[in-house]
Amino acid sequence: MIRYDALDVLPVRAALPALNDALDGHGTAVLAAPPGTGKTTLVPLALAGLLGEGPVRRVVVAEPRRIAARAAARRMAWLLGEKTGGSVGYTVRGERVVGRHTRVEVVTTGVLLQRLQRDQELTGVDVVVLDECHERHLDADTAAAFLWDVREALRPELRLVAASATTDTEGWSRLLGGAPVVEAQGSSYDVEAVWAPPARPVRPPHGMWVDPGLLAHVASVVRRALAERSGDVLCFLPGVGEIARVAGQLGDLDGVDVLQVHGRAPAAVQDAVLAPGERRRVVLATSVAESSLTVPGVRVVVDSGLAREPRVDHARGLSALATVRSSHAAGRQRAGRAGREAPGVVYRCWAEAEDARLPRFPSPEIKVADLTAFALQAACWGDPEASGLALLDPPPGGAMAAARSLLTAIGAVDSGGRATERGVRLARSGLHPRLGRALLDGAASVGVERAAEVVALLSEEAPREYGDDLAAAVRGARRGGDAYGVRWRAEVRRLRAVATDLSHARVHDSVPAKVDRGASPGTAGDSAAGVGEDSRVGLVAALAFPERLAKADGGSYLMVSGTRAEIREGSGLRGVPWLAVAVADRPVGKGHARVQLAAVVDEEVARLAAGPLLDERDEVHWSDGDVVARRVERLGAVELAVRPIRDADPVLVREALLEGLRQEGLGLLRWSADADVLRQRLGFLRLHLGEPWPDVSDASLHARVDDWLEPELGRARRRADLARIDAGEALARLLPWASGEAARLEELAPERITVPSGSRIRIDYADPERPVLAVKVQEMFGLQESPRVAGVPLLVHLLSPAGRPAAVTADLASFWKDGYKGVRAELRGRYPKHPWPEDPAGAEPTRHTNARLRR
Repeated sequence: MIRYDALDVLPVRAALPALNDALDGHGTAVLAAPPGTGKTTLVPLALAGLLGEGPVRRVVVAEPRRIAARAAARRMAWLLGEKTGGSVGYTVRGERVVGRHTRVEVVTTGVLLQRLQRDQELTGVDVVVLDECHERHLDADTAAAFLWDVREALRPELRLVAASATTDTEGWSRLLGGAPVVEAQGSSYDVEAVWAPPARPVRPPHGMWVDPGLLAHVASVVRRALAERSGDVLCFLPGVGEIARVAGQLGDLDGVDVLQVHGRAPAAVQDAVLAPGERRRVVLATSVAESSLTVPGVRVVVDSGLAREPRVDHARGLSALATVRSSHAAGRQRAGRAGREAPGVVYRCWAEAEDARLPRFPSPEIKVADLTAFALQAACWGDPEASGLALLDPPPGGAMAAARSLLTAIGAVDSGGRATERGVRLARSGLHPRLGRALLDGAASVGVERAAEVVALLSEEAPREYGDDLAAAVRGARRGGDAYGVRWRAEVRRLRAVATDLSHARVHDSVPAKVDRGASPGTAGDSAAGVGEDSRVGLVAALAFPERLAKADGGSYLMVSGTRAEIREGSGLRGVPWLAVAVADRPVGKGHARVQLAAVVDEEVARLAAGPLLDERDEVHWSDGDVVARRVERLGAVELAVRPIRDADPVLVREALLEGLRQEGLGLLRWSADADVLRQRLGFLRLHLGEPWPDVSDASLHARVDDWLEPELGRARRRADLARIDAGEALARLLPWASGEAARLEELAPERITVPSGSRIRIDYADPERPVLAVKVQEMFGLQESPRVAGVPLLVHLLSPAGRPAAVTADLASFWKDGYKGVRAELRGRYPKHPWPEDPAGAEPTRHTNARLRR
């Protein structure tokens, strides 16, 4: 019997006529309805015609989380006076409760994507409601884009509703072709905001780390809320670990039940939270409790202000969750939980002044997450670049390139990015492509049961007490009686069926030809038959993460990807030669990754799992001051075998020599004094006259090496050969011989110049801006102007008879007139045997003393 008393009080009922008009007229609509208005429960029932009015339709409701999907279906069934599986059912991963009379089916967005890939027309479905679209989960964004394609190309009669309490209504309206925006007025009760920042500063979160001081403060705020207010308390924390720590600090509460709710919580606990309690309760929850379900009895919300978002380090091939400040939208959703049934209060564990700096909405997953699964979905949809999809935010190019590279390596897409038959099967498996590949190829290598066990454990983070040894964790899950073990065994059963389905594909046509040096994963079972139990586990992990295979190297591990990783102190994995790293993160401020979960493997398993990354080539490079030539077999960045080679490719040797010249400079050549001077003279002419005089800077000489260092460089094989090359002779090849200008080198930039005394004095071109002529004062007597080369006046360094600096001038006439008197007064007493005339401009230049002059 329909519970009209509960349905009639839901405020969204007033918006139903406008919503129906929008769908009848436009086919799409954006529904903005505050928390508690009934958008998740009343709207689907009304659209399906289950409330006695309106046409009969089949409605699919997509929720971002399994817990929300189950809760929404149960609530709608209760409102109809039925059990789930009747008019209302649900389908989540590993669980389907649907009957032949089901008209409203609640699914996760992941399940919806799989259905769209199998049946693009969504045969039999009349309306799709995308609930909580403000959360911007990648699956939800992808499903919206695919559904819009279906409406545009295949089924214009398919109705679409994007629904949320807090969302970018204008953006979603544009995305759905100018869909009308229908707003429902909320009747949620007032929620008072109490700002409760920590008394002492706490360090900001980074990675998965949260300052213990903040968690202690959150626990104290929960105690305060229990003392100051009535009703149950719902406390939002970023993750399972933080929930466990705060629960531990609240363990001594008297007369209060402390419940922990998250995506991995047992179904019984989730059900208990959604039912009224006999005693007062504190519900510690992640963001799963933000939307799509009402926790009865809650009058108080304690908000830590933190959330978890995915992050990818493409440079290191690592992906993980990161702790971030929650958005304004999330804050409104969380606070709304306190006003569902009566006036409430939200304690916000940060200062009011910080609130203005919070982001408006959560970061769209498409901007920050691993896009491998998305790229495969797009490829299977027929749009490998995702350029034609209706998305609020385009996928980042770098993330898409990394995703396509991985998909190509596992045979999911071809060289053009189009999905292979193997890729289509992987997309329909409901697994990340990495795990789908591990299940498919692992089943062929180590058996369906073992592959399913390992993939099940990799699909969901195992409890910390399971340790960092993947094989040991699998054994622990087998015998574990905890909630995780129960879920793990259920997932193993599901994956066995998935593996059977995957194996029916003709995957051998799609597998990269280079797997295991030409063998396909379908034949890997023979190679793996002799490996031990732990290595079998490791092989499956390595199939999922081949670039994370790691070899011990100098106290740490070098991954195939090139990233270094470290094992924690006390781990039983320390010191083993090879690891298949399943989970790793990179602590803030650290260059190395930190292994969280790995399995022991050997080189044979590594070669088998990462066959496409295996390569053997001659490597000739400059190292430790000379040419090193060797033949190297590599698995990605990891060297497997090395042996020296004598007759290396001359082209590679030449490149190595050039690298040495770039690293250590042109000083590796033989530079005589004459060669240095020639380079300086050419540098001077280039600066002041330009073409056709050559640029002899290091950069230019490296760029023109073919013009001046051949054929000597072509004959060289090692450092010693470079040292025998006469740089001066080589440099002379750059002179402008063809134009005839080379003959003017001595005229324009002479090595020496004749001064008034008749001496031939060398010019110093070390400073090309102003070459220097260092000459004794007496040898310049009678010269009225400073000498010039190529029109540039020389900087004259006038020396004493002993050759010591006496004066510097670029204008001799001015020096004879003004500066000479001071020099004469200072030096004639010291050097009385040398002439010091009063009029140097008119005196005879000389190289000799007065005595020689008199003779």
